[in-house]
Amino acid sequence: MNAPVSLDHVLPGLDRQHLDGLEEEAIFILREVAASFERPALLFSGGKDSCVVLRLAEKAFKQRLSSTNSGHHFTGRLPFPLLHVDTGHNFPEVMTFRDQRVAEMGERLVVGSVEDSIRRGTVRLAHPGESRNGHQTVALLEAIEEHRYDCLIGGARRDEEKARAKERIFSHRDSFGQWQPKAQRPELWTLFNTRIKPGEHFRAFPISNWTELDVWLYLARENIALPGLYYRHEREVVRRKGLLVPVTPVTPPAAGELVETLPVRFRTVGDMTCTCPVESDASTAAEIVAETLTVTVSERGATRMDDRTSDASMERRKKEGYF
Repeated sequence: MNAPVSLDHVLPGLDRQHLDGLEEEAIFILREVAASFERPALLFSGGKDSCVVLRLAEKAFKQRLSSTNSGHHFTGRLPFPLLHVDTGHNFPEVMTFRDQRVAEMGERLVVGSVEDSIRRGTVRLAHPGESRNGHQTVALLEAIEEHRYDCLIGGARRDEEKARAKERIFSHRDSFGQWQPKAQRPELWTLFNTRIKPGEHFRAFPISNWTELDVWLYLARENIALPGLYYRHEREVVRRKGLLVPVTPVTPPAAGELVETLPVRFRTVGDMTCTCPVESDASTAAEIVAETLTVTVSERGATRMDDRTSDASMERRKKEGYF
């Protein structure tokens, strides 16, 4: 957990008034979900976007007790559980943070496991070292079927990737959990068609209209805690295909690769087999805001190996039921 640093000290001329409008829109969407669906759930991985959505959910449904320099304090329960799909290859620091945050809030966490899907035989790996990131779809759809969720609230944003940019705020999924990009429902004047047939469900994205910069501005303003991986730390990496690949038990260096220890941070956090850090000295949210103002590549484009397999890799996964 990092001590708060004033954005006014780092970037005194930065206008942040638009955050209030984005917050209001997101809270409106969250309340629409609660009013429209019987069994929603909020996807919570411990990543920065899901932490922002979780704070917005607290503001939408809980009573605020106090606001201090160390953050906001709320009481009450959310009207839906939290859901995480664990690949078994997540960063341990993120899993520890996830469990601590859920315990602090006193909320219910449901975990869908790729390991369980492998044991059931619904997921079959081509080889033991294969990335499990794409196999999250199976575990996710199995969790939806088991718990009969009719809407999942996620932290996806349109600026992340071009397939995400095609998606509506309320994204319809058919009875197979699939997304049909050419058969989406119009969302004129913030009117949402949430009707579904048995077996179908929705994905709702309250921060769809936010950018990476907006997320970090909000994290700084609200003093929202994140896993330490998002800030500067020393880590062993190897350079591979233009990325810094972290050296972990599931991503060991290949023969002939040089292991370096560099100051890095993660712009996005996912499965260890496909998530890469970037070189950075930014150790606070305010410093990351300043750094984000200068980047020209989205966080997924700069750090996710799975999105580099083809130009349509994300869209293909989403059609199959991915987040």
